[in-house]
Amino acid sequence: MNIDPIRPLVRGDLPHVARLVDDNQMFPSDMLDDMTRPFFADDPGQRWLVHDDGQVGAVCYFAAEGLADRVWNLLMIAVHPSRHGKGLGQALMRQVEQDLARDGARMLIVDTSGAESFDRTRRFYDMLGYEREARIRDYWAEGDDKIIFRKTLRVR
Repeated sequence: MNIDPIRPLVRGDLPHVARLVDDNQMFPSDMLDDMTRPFFADDPGQRWLVHDDGQVGAVCYFAAEGLADRVWNLLMIAVHPSRHGKGLGQALMRQVEQDLARDGARMLIVDTSGAESFDRTRRFYDMLGYEREARIRDYWAEGDDKIIFRKTLRVR
């Protein structure tokens, strides 16, 4: 029996997700309760997925862009540092794309940093076929640009 390791987030995952957020130094993990509240209230415009193959090794969060026609934004993806390069992030992204395309979404956008420390992140999105759509200079901080990626979604 082959069980897909990618599934929706459940409340019991939050301590594991907090560790992922902390280990990747993304943002204060105490923000997770507020961030997940709409999802747990069944907001159809909020989605969280985890990669759980016996341990929660990766998580992603994506949401509908309220004022755009069928556009979604990947707001977070985190893979445990010990599992970087093992395909968990790629598997999550493929699942996100498939789910959104199946549900009629037409585009997924991703924002990331232009800082040198995010080179690997930008290469990840390049590898997955995302286009570099825009750069907003000094967005995150002085000298730290925002890089916007986009991908048109199609049902496969």
